Parts: sequence; structure tokens; C-alpha cells
Amino acid sequence: MTLELPTVPDPLEAPPLRWGVLGAGGIARVFARQVPTLSSGRVVAVGSRDLVRARAFADEHGIPRAHGGYADLVADPDVDAVYVATPHSEHREHAQLAIAAGKHVLVEKAFTRNAAEAQEVFAAARERGVFVMEAMWTRFLPHMVAIRDLVRRGAIGEVVSVHADHGQRLDHDPDGRLLNPALAGGALLDLGVYPISFAHDLLGTPDAVLASGALADTDVDGQETVLLRYGSRALAVCSATLWARTPCRAAISGAEGMIEVEGPFYGPTTFTVTRGDERTTVRPRHDGGFQYEAAEVARCVAAGRLESETLPWAETVAVLETMDEVRRQVGVAYPGE
Repeated sequence: MTLELPTVPDPLEAPPLRWGVLGAGGIARVFARQVPTLSSGRVVAVGSRDLVRARAFADEHGIPRAHGGYADLVADPDVDAVYVATPHSEHREHAQLAIAAGKHVLVEKAFTRNAAEAQEVFAAARERGVFVMEAMWTRFLPHMVAIRDLVRRGAIGEVVSVHADHGQRLDHDPDGRLLNPALAGGALLDLGVYPISFAHDLLGTPDAVLASGALADTDVDGQETVLLRYGSRALAVCSATLWARTPCRAAISGAEGMIEVEGPFYGPTTFTVTRGDERTTVRPRHDGGFQYEAAEVARCVAAGRLESETLPWAETVAVLETMDEVRRQVGVAYPGE
């Protein structure tokens, strides 16, 4: 079987953009390592509430300036765009801080704690005239660009079933962020957002949501399985847990074939398309991953757009609305919501 796959723009050929990193944690390190190496972007500043930590981060990644406060970071005149990499509970505040300073913003997923907070951020961005996007890097990876194109061209026929899971053993630290409701911890916002966003990407907004889960001792969700219904035929099953490592695979089944995505499905990976007795395995580029979303921001900013066509604001809100309903059914609420 011969598959015609779309071309993914080279991140190294994107317009240059100067980044400031807000937060100096683990995921910020990945961004600071990959974006300057694998895209045309540069990280020119980092901000942390702890200046010593910011300086250590800057030294580690060869970043010119370290700021001992988030307000100083967003006020840096050499920063064009801010990457928000703080806990979910802080995303709305930090995104709005950057927007008020006139900076374009890329906010780690989950974008905010809930859909209402996301709408506040997007309203502020619209008023200020700056670009904002959720950092759901999976949407921009070569394998997902190819899968989305195949599904939309009908390569496997009408899609009737989508399965995706994401499980990691992340409950080792009882005082850590992931078990802390004040920091919007739990499996859903960190892990479940991937399979749910995957289902939204391929099938759109569901007509109905049915969720079952189990809570950790701190009353955040330890795991959940979510059933999404689309019309009279299509279903998606999305699972997440922070109590065990799972295969992290995905499958899309249609009336004429299926696509199996190797784990972890949310990162650079391979996939196999099956139609009848024919199987074709596709192996896109496997370097990095964060450079693709950074390049999308740079292209949109250069074009004067406020949102990405691949991941528009309405899509981020829709995913959060699904997760709001999952939390309602499972019984999870965060302080201050």
C-alpha cells in the first residue's frame, strides 16, 4: 500500500522568534534544550520566583538573562514570546501577565484548570492583539500531521472507534505537585489531556461524556477512563492513570481499515496503516518534538494571526469543557475555582 503523506514544514525554516521561559521546572528544560537546537527560535531569558534557580537554569542552557520574578521576565524588551511552564493552577495568571505586557504566549497543557479560565485568557489576548496557543505539542508532530490527513481523506473509511491511554507511575512523592489539589494535580490535567485531545483532534467535540475514576488520598484523580460518544456510531475510549505505567498506545479503527500508533502515541513515534491484508508502517522523523509547536507560534506571529488553525482557541476550550465534565463525574474540584 502506497501512502501519500503531507509535508511538515521544517522548524529550522520558521521565522525567528525570541523566547522567554516562565518557570524553571522539568518541562521548561525540554523546551529550552530543543527549541534553540531544532528550530529557528532562540531562548533569550528565563524567569523564576527564585533568582538562584533562574541563574542555574540559564547557565545550564546558555540563556543570556535570568530574572528573579515573572513580571521582570515578561517586561524584558528582548522577549517576543513567553512559554508558560508553571503548574496548571498558575497558567491563567501567568498567561495574562504576559499578555498584558504585549507578549505572545504558549501555555503548557492543560492550558488552564478549566474552560472558563481559558476563555478569560483568550478574551485578554483578543483585546491586546497577541497570539496565544496551548502547548499541545502532539498536534504538530509529523506522525499526527500524517494521521490527521489520512483520516480526513478517508484512508480507513468512516472512523467508528478511537482508543488512547496514558499512564505513568507518578505518585511517588506524597507532597509533590501531581497529588496537590491546590496546584490542580491529578492524572487528568497532566496525562488524560493527551488521549482526550487526541480524540477531539480526530473526531471533534463529543455529543456525550461518560467517565469513571478513582481518587487519590488527597482527593485529586488518580485515574479515570472516559467514554466519548459521537453521533450514533463512533466512540472514543480515553484512559489515564498516575499509578502505573501503561502502553501509551493509540488506535483508530474505521470501516475500511485501522491505524495503530506505537507508544508513546503523544510523542514522536511510528504508526501502521492496515487495509485488508495490506500493512504499511510509517516512520517520520524522531528528533526532539517541541520545536514543531514553537515553529507554529513563530509562523503565526509572523503572519499576524492571533490563533493557530491547527489548534484554535475554540478547540482548547472544547477539550477543557470535556475535562470539566470528566472531573464533575469523577468528583474532583480544585481550590479557588
